[in-house]
Amino acid sequence: MNNTIPQAFAEAVRRDPAAPLLTWYDDATGDRTELSGVTLENWVSKTANLLIDGVGLGHGDTVALLLPPHWQTAALLLGVSVAGVAADLGDDAAHPVEALFTTPDRVDAAAGWPTGDRYATGLLPLAMPLRTLPEGYSDYVTEVRNHGDHYRGAPVAPADLALAGPYELCHSEAIEAAVARAAELGIGAGDRVLIDTAAHPDLTDWLLAPLVAGASVVLCANLDRSKLEARSTTEKVSVTLV
Repeated sequence: MNNTIPQAFAEAVRRDPAAPLLTWYDDATGDRTELSGVTLENWVSKTANLLIDGVGLGHGDTVALLLPPHWQTAALLLGVSVAGVAADLGDDAAHPVEALFTTPDRVDAAAGWPTGDRYATGLLPLAMPLRTLPEGYSDYVTEVRNHGDHYRGAPVAPADLALAGPYELCHSEAIEAAVARAAELGIGAGDRVLIDTAAHPDLTDWLLAPLVAGASVVLCANLDRSKLEARSTTEKVSVTLV
């Protein structure tokens, strides 16, 4: 059994590297981004290398992710996990963190977080960089591309902290919670799961539960219900969470 988030992700990639693992739709912008296991793994490795080599983080450090459900959020969360760093997903600055990632529209909310390095992403189509950066921030999608495609750091242990906020879970606990939630949601191995981010904003629902169950995800923001039937057919959806 996979006892850490990196183990669960590695198993998902190994199972079918070229198959779509996470497909992103935003019906407000018309954006569609499809990531195979290999493509998402590339983003995850680059993110882990950014955190370790670029920011200088290590085991025991914490990163705040003030981000909505999105494929870049998945890359960041998985990259944080692979690097052996804990993710704080809370909205309030509960304690200092070593780095912070957010969007320009949440910069004011992020201002209260005691942190060192700050990164912003516009979550734009084609992973485009921001035209204008908030003061004091680096552009995540620009910086992450400067780092290596493979991460060769130390493995993560089941007892290592995975989530530092708004609740604390070590890796084995996060996996156990995701397995239980997958069963509750009816997600099984081989499923293609369409998820409305407005209805299921929690990380366990839209990322970890499908991951540990061996499913792939069609993640939809600003879901246009009139497109739901056609999209489900096109994407070969077997489970719908709206």
